[in-house]
Amino acid sequence: MKPIAVNDIRKVLGGKIIAGPVNWKVEDAIYYKRHDHTRRNSLLFANRGDAINWGAIDKIGPSLIITDKTSIDLNDILPNTTVMQVTSLVQAYWKFIDFYRNQFQIPVVTITGTCGKTTTKDMIKHILSGFWNVHASVSSKNEPRRSFPYLMGINEQTKAAVFEHGLGNSGNIKHQCMIYQPTIGIITNIGVHHLDGCGNLEGYIKAKEEIVGGIKDGGTLILNADDENSKKLRIQRFKGKIIYFGTDGKSDFRASRITFGEGGMNFILHVNRLNYRAFVPGYGEHQVSNALAALAAVHEMGIELKAAIDRLKTYENMDRHLEFSKGRNGSTIIDDTWTNNPTSVEAALKVLDSIGKGKKIILILGDINRLGNFEKKYHREIGSMVADRNIHTLITIGKKAEEIARQAKRDGSSANIKIFENVKDIGNRLDHLFDDRSLVLIKGPMSSRGMIEFAKSLKR
Repeated sequence: MKPIAVNDIRKVLGGKIIAGPVNWKVEDAIYYKRHDHTRRNSLLFANRGDAINWGAIDKIGPSLIITDKTSIDLNDILPNTTVMQVTSLVQAYWKFIDFYRNQFQIPVVTITGTCGKTTTKDMIKHILSGFWNVHASVSSKNEPRRSFPYLMGINEQTKAAVFEHGLGNSGNIKHQCMIYQPTIGIITNIGVHHLDGCGNLEGYIKAKEEIVGGIKDGGTLILNADDENSKKLRIQRFKGKIIYFGTDGKSDFRASRITFGEGGMNFILHVNRLNYRAFVPGYGEHQVSNALAALAAVHEMGIELKAAIDRLKTYENMDRHLEFSKGRNGSTIIDDTWTNNPTSVEAALKVLDSIGKGKKIILILGDINRLGNFEKKYHREIGSMVADRNIHTLITIGKKAEEIARQAKRDGSSANIKIFENVKDIGNRLDHLFDDRSLVLIKGPMSSRGMIEFAKSLKR
């Protein structure tokens, strides 16, 4: 965080100092009881209903409490603590956010999408880090409550920031955009997820659409020209610049001649009638899509394309993102347990279509969560996708995933189908299936430690 004098904060918020010194600077800001207080020189927003532990706060060091409490016993306040009283804590909180964000005239990118947002975010960070000091959200830790601390991570050395939007319910992205005030917004794709929080697919699309209204005036929106649900976004009122990426002929950042290479994907990038040979580590056409979005964003920020493409080659994929490893009895394990939704399952199956010829394909699929009332529908659709392919063995784990197996059977799948209610039931019962011809894809929900540990065991 950029240090800010207590008196300057008082002037911005119109607050009243009722106790403590003012001749010091705030170097961190949190919301009391939502975020951990571990640093000296911190600002803490405290609700009027919060029971404040004055001793614990004072022990850490100089602290500024901003609160709308009306009854405070000044005898409780210790020497290291400054207290500022405001009429409305909510208004003070948002006023401070707006003040702090506008200390920095830098590009701020925010990303949403059903799949690929973490990868795209990390690609952008990796490319930009070759030229600038970049601040970014961590891994896929994108819950709305993290947004305020992430914003506070921007300081005088930051030249660009990249954040990922979490979406559990409608309104989440709007809330985060109010904090980040992005200059560039990206929607990687819109599949099916979080229907329990958004009601249905239409509600989910509208929730993703919140990023469109959250981009700063004059900003840039980057969209997937190949994605059918992205075409349903209401972007008519967007006043900024729109950049499309994809394989569609109308894309501003277009990929052609996509082929599998050693450790990743080769493709030709077409931009402004110029052609560039490019490579992105990681398998699948969806990975090329992620790369196109990242290249479009960094180019919009002023990075020369050839330099960006060179940096992209050195990107390292995240663990458990279609991660290839040697497994039991010489088999090849593809660990894709990072996330699980219908869009990511389809993308993984398309990778198998390309690299699985002549192999013994084994699918291990777990439950897909957060589909609300459409749970059976989308598990059955995956079962039909499996039945359309030459799969040697289909293994499902979980009560929800059982629908995948049953639909595959109904559709006449030739696969050897095994159903397990719990990953603990498997033990060594699958070992006989694995040999040097086996290509094993395992996908399960991010929340399932059992599936993650099972994938690790297959790789030993």
